[in-house]
Amino acid sequence: QVQLVESGGGLVQAGGSLRLSCAASGNIFKINAMGWYRQAPGKQRELVATITSGGSTNYADSVKGRFTISRDNAKNMVYLQMNSLKPEDTAVYYCNADITAIQTMGLIRIGSWGQGTQVTVSS
Repeated sequence: QVQLVESGGGLVQAGGSLRLSCAASGNIFKINAMGWYRQAPGKQRELVATITSGGSTNYADSVKGRFTISRDNAKNMVYLQMNSLKPEDTAVYYCNADITAIQTMGLIRIGSWGQGTQVTVSS
């Protein structure tokens, strides 16, 4: 079984910064891509940023130049540094990971989600 736990959300004024963290734990053989998604009230969940195991990154246009995704493969962690925050960044932020997990019958590839962390940006 694999678990993702996010931390670092909170309330911040527009123009401020926050850093989100996500820790993966469990019977992990390998973590492939990791990413952050967000869901605002009344809206669909959307991609924020992704990072491959090799460090290649991809960002939503709305956060390019303001957010930075990074990961620590040794610690099974992924981070999201968010700068110049705007009220429209307010959402629940979810960590996602494509994980090769160890099970009794062998290896299995699964997609895992964290429980989410609230980010609120006041104007």
